[in-house]
Amino acid sequence: MRFTYAEAMTDPSFYAPLARAAEDAGYASMSIADSLVYPKESDSAYPYTQDGGREFLEDKPFIEPFTLIAALGAVTARIRFTPFVLKLPVRPPVLVAKQATSVAALTNGRLGLGVGISPWPEDFQVMGVPWERRGKRMDEAIDIVRGLSTGEYFEFHGEFFDVPAIKMTPAHPFPILVGGHSEPALRRAVVRGDGWMHAGGGDLDALLTRLNNIREQEGKAAAPFEVHVISMDAYTPDGVKRLADKGVTDVIVGFRTPYAKGPDTEPLAKKIEHLERFAETVITKAQ
Repeated sequence: MRFTYAEAMTDPSFYAPLARAAEDAGYASMSIADSLVYPKESDSAYPYTQDGGREFLEDKPFIEPFTLIAALGAVTARIRFTPFVLKLPVRPPVLVAKQATSVAALTNGRLGLGVGISPWPEDFQVMGVPWERRGKRMDEAIDIVRGLSTGEYFEFHGEFFDVPAIKMTPAHPFPILVGGHSEPALRRAVVRGDGWMHAGGGDLDALLTRLNNIREQEGKAAAPFEVHVISMDAYTPDGVKRLADKGVTDVIVGFRTPYAKGPDTEPLAKKIEHLERFAETVITKAQ
């Protein structure tokens, strides 16, 4: 089992010392949140809060993921960084491929590219991208990012994107981890991805069962596949074992409620204390 430390929407100056502390404490990864804009007016509901509220996001600081990963990679040596998740279909996939291969090269392969479809129509609107057919756009974007990460000449001709034969240097492969709980998202993770990222909530056992069924259907049950989950079971050694027995490879843990409104007032020292205590009580005993 590997452990991912989650901290987002906090003081940006905290990220570097937190990444170093997490690496020293034995975490395998650190998740990096993505948010583009906060619309003044919106009828959209957030799919991962009980009431659909989005107000917890207002005035929270988000650093662009690739920028933050490059900065954190420069002050660490082993820990991996996993965007959780990058809103891929609102971005030009060729540019994403360049950003991802660049940070993978700079960090010596310490990137797991978590991608998903933004739940906000406003993200699509401000980026000049149609909301309709976003799933198909996502599929094409994943194929382009993967193809350009090989360093070989790659071309793509699809419904949304037309890419002539091109290649990128430096090239550095990285796993693509697909987030989402819907049937298309689970199938996308199996067919096009190297792993799945659980967003929290929902019936985790049912999601894992469906994921495994799709892997069987697609003939990929024996292929390497990362399964990242958020679960209260991750906070005890016995719970970690239960998750491992279900096929979970990575657990994502955090130590404050991310959906609280208002600024994060927890001091840096307290955050480091939390992550170190978890490492002592769970990580060391689960290995």
